[in-house]
Amino acid sequence: MKRSSGVRVAATVAVSALSLALVTGCGGGSDDASNGSDGQTAKDTKAAKALSAAELKKSIIAQGDVEGFTVDASGKKLPKSKDEVKAADAKCAPIAYAMAGLAPGDAAASASVLATQEKKPSADASKALEDLTEGEIEDSLTSAMSLDMTAVSLSSYDGDGAEQTFKSVSDAVDGCAGGFSTATQGAEQKVTKVTSEKASGAGDESVAFTVVSDEEGEKSTTHAQVVRHGSTIVTYHTINIGLMMTGKPYTVPAALVEAQTAKLK
Repeated sequence: MKRSSGVRVAATVAVSALSLALVTGCGGGSDDASNGSDGQTAKDTKAAKALSAAELKKSIIAQGDVEGFTVDASGKKLPKSKDEVKAADAKCAPIAYAMAGLAPGDAAASASVLATQEKKPSADASKALEDLTEGEIEDSLTSAMSLDMTAVSLSSYDGDGAEQTFKSVSDAVDGCAGGFSTATQGAEQKVTKVTSEKASGAGDESVAFTVVSDEEGEKSTTHAQVVRHGSTIVTYHTINIGLMMTGKPYTVPAALVEAQTAKLK
């Protein structure tokens, strides 16, 4: 049970960054006004207007939008501000913010929700606790915790703010590949590795990455994706404690990305 206990400690720290609870996309257009289409893109970027907080709340996924997921918009399980998240290396801060369900850049407005996968009762759920073996108890606990919990955040920017914010995340994936130290609401976490993953291709630009953390010698892995839709940035950070404990693979749920993308069209 030592390994399971250790992984739970690591998972708890990871959850604190999530619920207290990136292959990169194409680059932006050229600023060369002599090129007709690129020049127009540059003008459109400079004129981009951030969505308001009220507009973001209407645009973010809500309860009933994604089958098989419960969406909590109360904000009670996520950090309330960037003051609660610290990164030892400033260039890695966008990743730390995304992991905490916060805007990765200096946004004009933002909104966040926590989407939790709905879990069906296991076969052991009907058995009395005293009738379960130690192995069955551990398997039951692992199964109960094998669900995706995803912090989804929308943040909006004026001008080229969204493009610059996306670039800061993409740069951080490369620049912080060797890891960094971070703390969320006072809980310290050592990220040992950041690795690019294949992104969904949603929006105008998208980048996905895996974050490996170490706590008391036990490693935990979480997954994130950042997508730019015009002047709006969407971040997804997913943790599955049960699968982390068993070492089985998982990723940001495609259903969440598809549902959120649909609401921004």
